[in-house]
Amino acid sequence: MKVAIVILNWNGRSMMEQYLPSVLNFSRNEAEIIIADNASTDDSVAWLKATYPYLRVIELTKNYGFAEGYNRALKQVDSEYYVLLNSDVEVTHHWLTPLIEEMEAHEDIAACQPKLLSVANPDAFEYAGASGGFLDRYGYPFCRGRIFDTVEDDNGQYDNSEEVLWATGACLMIRAKDYWTAGGLDGRFFAHNEEIDLCWRLHQMGKRIFCFPESYVYHVGGGTLPKSNPRKTFLNFRNNLTMLWKNLPEDELKHVMRVRWFLDYLAAFQALIQKRNWGEFKAILSARRAFKKWRHEFERLPSYLEKIDGHRENLPSCTHDGRKEYSLLWQYYVKGHKLFETLPE
Repeated sequence: MKVAIVILNWNGRSMMEQYLPSVLNFSRNEAEIIIADNASTDDSVAWLKATYPYLRVIELTKNYGFAEGYNRALKQVDSEYYVLLNSDVEVTHHWLTPLIEEMEAHEDIAACQPKLLSVANPDAFEYAGASGGFLDRYGYPFCRGRIFDTVEDDNGQYDNSEEVLWATGACLMIRAKDYWTAGGLDGRFFAHNEEIDLCWRLHQMGKRIFCFPESYVYHVGGGTLPKSNPRKTFLNFRNNLTMLWKNLPEDELKHVMRVRWFLDYLAAFQALIQKRNWGEFKAILSARRAFKKWRHEFERLPSYLEKIDGHRENLPSCTHDGRKEYSLLWQYYVKGHKLFETLPE
């Protein structure tokens, strides 16, 4: 089929029992549904084969994480469009149709997402993607409907289709040819920030990313690692710094990295002194050390673009690479802008 929905599973039988039926009920006529299993140690695969023998299951040999797990699975999928869908997402009637129609109508749109609402509170946005994502000048991600830990209620305020900088990996529709042209998800990230890195690269290659809120789904979130887990903190900080290293324009790289050095150490000592959270403190310091150790293994975007025919002319300047010009920390903590709609344009 033209569209393949690929659900990456790792020890997620309980999530699939609860949410896979909605995917089957509301998607089977428009897409092939595939489960890619990251070498689960529970009985996920046996349960899938017994309960849904007609579904295709791709069994990976070990847990490759979100990024490389999807890369290895998608290499085995022949489809024009991929939909990367978390196992803890409940889809709704008609959710896929608007995404397909928009992608078919606009070839320059490489990827898109629906509006993401919370399973726990269906009237509120969900942290992971809300109604489409952006980056501030220093690489901090935020969304229409979520800034840092402030998650807004959904009152229809972001129901317009909007071009964004990144779409959430919890429910990401992406054109297969663009996925591979951009190099796919960076498997070295393992998990966290990998979809932002991919979307940012696509944007800088002249492609567009959208949120189409006519489509909406419900997401549990934090299914693999809880938000307070030090491993999650480590991956978020290390991968975010690596993403900046890979994608920033040359004339901004040193400045942004100097500012981030200060802000990251500030965050670390705030965790230690104010929160008494030794695990978070150590995770941030470990992330910075890990980034410093491996950053030169990564090819920077200007070098990568030179290898892609037809994309060299789209190499952006520092003011046109898609980031907002302001500091989100300043807007949020100093100026008190807690809602997306109150931020500067």
